[in-house]
Amino acid sequence: MGKRQHQKDKLYLTTTEWSTIYGGRRPNATRQAEGSEFKRLPFDHCALSLQPFEHPLCTPEGIIYDIMNIVPFIKKYGIDPASGKPIDAKKLIRLNFAKNADGKYHCPVLYKVFNENTHIVAIKTTGNVFSYDAVDQLNLRAKNFKDLLTDEPFTRQDIITLQDPSDLEKFNLSRFHHLKHNLKVIDPEEERMKSDPKYTLRKMNAETRTILDTLDKEYKPPTEKTEKIVKKADKFNAAHYSTGAVAASFTSTVMEVATAHEPAVLADDVVRYSMVKKKGYVQLQTTHGNLNFELYCDAVPKTCENFVGLCKKGYYDNTKFHRSIRHFMIQGGDPTGTGKGGDSLWGKPFKDEFKPNLVHQGRGMLSMANEGPNTNKSQFFITYRSCRHLDSKHTVFGKLVGGLEALNTIEAVETDNKDRPIEDIVIMKAIVFVDPFEEVNEELMKKREEEEAKKKQGDSEQMEKKLKAKRVLKEFHKGVGKYIDPAETAKVASEAAEAEAPVKKVKAVTGKFGDFSCW
Repeated sequence: MGKRQHQKDKLYLTTTEWSTIYGGRRPNATRQAEGSEFKRLPFDHCALSLQPFEHPLCTPEGIIYDIMNIVPFIKKYGIDPASGKPIDAKKLIRLNFAKNADGKYHCPVLYKVFNENTHIVAIKTTGNVFSYDAVDQLNLRAKNFKDLLTDEPFTRQDIITLQDPSDLEKFNLSRFHHLKHNLKVIDPEEERMKSDPKYTLRKMNAETRTILDTLDKEYKPPTEKTEKIVKKADKFNAAHYSTGAVAASFTSTVMEVATAHEPAVLADDVVRYSMVKKKGYVQLQTTHGNLNFELYCDAVPKTCENFVGLCKKGYYDNTKFHRSIRHFMIQGGDPTGTGKGGDSLWGKPFKDEFKPNLVHQGRGMLSMANEGPNTNKSQFFITYRSCRHLDSKHTVFGKLVGGLEALNTIEAVETDNKDRPIEDIVIMKAIVFVDPFEEVNEELMKKREEEEAKKKQGDSEQMEKKLKAKRVLKEFHKGVGKYIDPAETAKVASEAAEAEAPVKKVKAVTGKFGDFSCW
C-alpha cells in the first residue's frame, strides 16, 4: 500500500477496462478462441440436418447421417458434409439401432441404454450397433469374431467406432465442413411450402383464417409489366410546358436524374380535336323513314366522334328505339333494347361536353342519354319539343336537318304503360356522309410525314457537312499555308487584277471653230 496507489485513477472507464474487466469487447485472440469453442452434436442426431435420425447411415469414419439427407447432398456436392472429403454413396453403411420398451436406443446384448458417455460401435458387415463393452468381452477377448446377433463373421477392421467418450472431436459442430461453407440442399417440397405466404404463420385465430381464405379467393396476381412506349414530342403534339422531370429529379432522390427540359406530350385527342373545324352529317334509316342529322363536331368533338364511330362500326344497325314519350322525346342506341345496355366507342363512359350555345331548344335536337354526370355511352335521344330543363344535364351534339315527316310518323306510334312503342321502330342502318375526324387523321398523318421527310433531309445535309469537314486536306508545300493551292491563288489574283485595271475614258467629240471663211 503506497501513498500514490490511486495516482492513475481516472474519472471515466478506459478502453482497457471496458475490454477486459467489465464484459466489453474482447481482444481478437480471445474472441477467436470463444468462436471455436466445442459444440457437441448428440450421437442420435444426423450430422447434416442436426436433427434426430430415422434411417441412419454412417461413413467408414463413424459419422452418422440420415438417408433422406445424405443421399441428395452427395448427389449434389460429392463430398462428406462433416469432413469435406470426397465420398461415394456406395461406401455408406446402414445401421441397425435397437430400442427398448421406452423407445430409447440400447445395446441389444447387454441392454445398456446409450447416452452421451457410452462407447458405441457398429459392425461394418451387418450394420448392427452394440456397446463397446459387449464387443470387447464377447468378441475381442474371446477371439470370437462373429456378429453377436447374426453370427456373421467379421474382422477387427470391421469394427467402426460411432462414439468414443474419450475422443469427441468428430461431434464438434464448429468444425463441420458444410456449416463452415453454408452448403445446403434445398428440398423441393420445402421450397414449395416456403412459397406459401402462410408458411411463416405458426398460429392463426378464426378471423385471420377467414380473412386469408377470402383473400385467396379474390386475389389476382399482378400481370407482367409491359414496357411503356414513351411518346416523343413533335411539332404537333408538343405542349408549351415541360414534363417537370428536371424539377422532380432536383428535389427528390427517388426520381431519375434529368438535366434537360423536354416538352410534355399532348394527348392525341387534344391535338386532333383542335384541328376539327367542320360539322359531320349522319343519316339514320329507320322503318318509318330517314332521319338526317348535322353533328356539331367542332364544338363537342368527343361526343360526336363516339356517335360517328359507332355508326361506322354498324353498332346501331338493327337496334330499336326502346322508349318514346309524346311531346317529349324518343330514345334509342341500346343494342339490348332494354335501356340498360350499350357501350361507348372506347369501351368505357366518357365525360359530358356542355356548351352554353347548345341547348335543348326546338324539335329534332340530338342529345346523349346518361345515368348521371360523365356516364355517356351509346344511348341517345331525339326531342319532340324544347326540353330546356335538360340543359347542362345531357350533352347536345346535333340537330335534325332532314326527315321531319319521319319524326312526326315516329311520334304518332302508340306506346304501352312503360313508354315502349307497341310497333317496333328499328334503325335499319346508320350511314355517315361526312366524317371530319377521318379527314383530320389523314391531314395530321400527311403533315407528320412531310415533317419527317424534312427532318431526314436536314439530317442528311448535316451529315454531308460533317463528312466534308472530315475530308483529308491536300498538302501543296511545307510550312505556313501548306493547304493553299498555288494555282487557285494565281487565278484569284489574275481575276482581281483584271477587275482593278483602269478603264479608258471616251472623250466626247466637240466641234472645232476655225475662221470666218465659211460665213
